[in-house]
Amino acid sequence: MSLAGIDLAILAIYAVFIFGLAQWVSRSKSGEQKTSTDYFMASKSLPWWAIGASLIAANISAEQIIGMSGSGYVIGLGIASYEWMAALTLLIVGKFFLPIFLRNEIVTMPQFLQQRYGPTIRNVMAVFWLLLYVFVNVTSILWLGAIAVHTVTGFNQDYAIVAIGVFALAYQLWGGLKAVALTDIVQVALLVCGGLIIGFIALSTIGGAGGAVAGFHTLLTEFPDKFDMILSKDNPHYQELPGIAVLLGGLWVMNISYWGFNQYIIQRALAAKSLPEAQKGIAFAAYLKLLMPVIVVLPGMAALILAPNLAAPDQAYPTMMNLLPVGLKGLVFAALIAAIIASLASKVNSISTIFTLDLYAKIRKDTPEHQLVTVGRIAAVAAVIIGILTARPLLGGFDQAFQFIQEFTGFFTPGIVVIFMLGLFWKRASEAGALTAAIGSVALSAVFWWLQETGQFIFPFMNRVGVVFVVSLIAAVIVSLLVPAKPDAMKIKLDQISYRTSLGFNLAAVGVVAFLIVVYTIWW
Repeated sequence: MSLAGIDLAILAIYAVFIFGLAQWVSRSKSGEQKTSTDYFMASKSLPWWAIGASLIAANISAEQIIGMSGSGYVIGLGIASYEWMAALTLLIVGKFFLPIFLRNEIVTMPQFLQQRYGPTIRNVMAVFWLLLYVFVNVTSILWLGAIAVHTVTGFNQDYAIVAIGVFALAYQLWGGLKAVALTDIVQVALLVCGGLIIGFIALSTIGGAGGAVAGFHTLLTEFPDKFDMILSKDNPHYQELPGIAVLLGGLWVMNISYWGFNQYIIQRALAAKSLPEAQKGIAFAAYLKLLMPVIVVLPGMAALILAPNLAAPDQAYPTMMNLLPVGLKGLVFAALIAAIIASLASKVNSISTIFTLDLYAKIRKDTPEHQLVTVGRIAAVAAVIIGILTARPLLGGFDQAFQFIQEFTGFFTPGIVVIFMLGLFWKRASEAGALTAAIGSVALSAVFWWLQETGQFIFPFMNRVGVVFVVSLIAAVIVSLLVPAKPDAMKIKLDQISYRTSLGFNLAAVGVVAFLIVVYTIWW
């Protein structure tokens, strides 16, 4: 695949525009210096539309677009459960988690852990998240984003890694979170438009004179098994989507961890001008998640008819891009780049936030505000440089490197959810109980993994996460009762918190639930 001159011109215009917009929206008044609140939390003034768009922009990157499209090609619509169940998870986060976080003026997840349990678990988790974000998230976005660029344009992959890293760093380095969040509405609009264009043209090509509707009907008629949302045990992809577990099992644990307690996601909501504004943003993001399968899964499913003999599933999305005429191809490629840049910038901003506020500021407590901003910028530069230098060594030699890393990331997910859920809703939870959950989650996950690797026990990853969560929860409760928290350890205010939400939020929640009931009923 190659891009024509007009396509490259559109890409260049996008790059210049989004860079200029980021600098403009995050500008300071003449003579004013940015404080840490300005830089890391966008002055706590984000409007709902910026919160909702930025949540999605931080979430969707090249590996999601190309990877989920490939999963649509192989597995079918069932992979959409990750997106659709996330919409419901977002509403739960908005209704039950955000009131506590915002009541206590939380700005980072390690800060919550310190105020709720103590400094030990804060330090452990701050270091863990930094390592995870740098060596898993940043490197994977750079590597897989560069693969996407190379696949579409033929551009040298190593040069693409550097170009993506430098641009994502440059456009958010001066303005911080405000530069990222206030431009993400443009990034997401481009992503949605690009995905809808590909889906529409692909289905129209299948449908011929009947158009996109006829194309969808043809797809449904020829591949009815690809529309199964709940896979049976005899399905070859049951290990990836183990039946009813996508509704009642481990997927909940993964979603709650990701959307509720993940710094680079929740940071946008924590920077809201008010709780109602944050909840409106959450509802907006939930509806965007409902739309995501149309954008990223449907093109892969259309490739079942238009490109039935692909060498690899991940070629589905780039192959569908070949259907686009000159000009539109540049627009859709710009949307793909937008997803990569926005997601990477979000990770880098959160790395600088955790490093500066949870580690540096705790060691050097009298550091002036302007110096904290400088430290944050240095941390961002260091994170990108490390990511660029380690992307190929970490991921380049293994076809399944990203999946391998994700597997081990899941070792920690059940423990993280236990720690936060008990911290939010059970006053007797202690630091000893929290550490038990963290250690137990890793140990038990390792046992399950070893049993599966040695062929002694085949257990779907999603089910493993659910079982480890339940066991870790029971262990944390028992240890908390045996080793109570110190009287002065609890500094989180759980009183005077209202879980009442606006009529608009409630109606939005009803709409999401109704949508889920309909799609799972039709394509169970």
